[in-house]
Amino acid sequence: MEKYTLSVLVDNNAGVLSRVVGLFTRRGFNIHSLSVGPTVDEHISRITIEVKGDIYMVEQVSKQLSKILEVIKIKTLKESEMVKRGLVLVKIKTNTKNRGEIIEVANVFRANIIDISASTITAEVTGSDNKIEAFIRMVECYGIEEIARTGMTAMERGANTLKLDK
Repeated sequence: MEKYTLSVLVDNNAGVLSRVVGLFTRRGFNIHSLSVGPTVDEHISRITIEVKGDIYMVEQVSKQLSKILEVIKIKTLKESEMVKRGLVLVKIKTNTKNRGEIIEVANVFRANIIDISASTITAEVTGSDNKIEAFIRMVECYGIEEIARTGMTAMERGANTLKLDK
């Protein structure tokens, strides 16, 4: 199974996200990652959806999404033609002996230390799935108290844009 990234522009109305996600649920398709936020125009939101499947499934979902009234535009983004990032907050167990080591690991991954207590360090890491997973693997040995992770968000590289046709 391949991973596909869909970028969907929708009217920023109550219930739109529920209808979009419900479409996947009704067809038995699992959403691997989901990110939603307003665009330059506050009346329009971008939904970034990552799904695992085949091209037939993606085409079927795209056709069904286009039938939802609030859906303005849908595009399947190609890996080579997009930038894609996620964010994770990782609360790591620490003590006076290993605090420096954890900070060194965070620096290698360009993570931001956003909170420190006597027993934990919370790091913020942004990047690709691979970078985030690698960071988590590197700090697992210290003990992870908690993880909060966003879905991936993406857009096309360069001058290509997913915007309204005028």
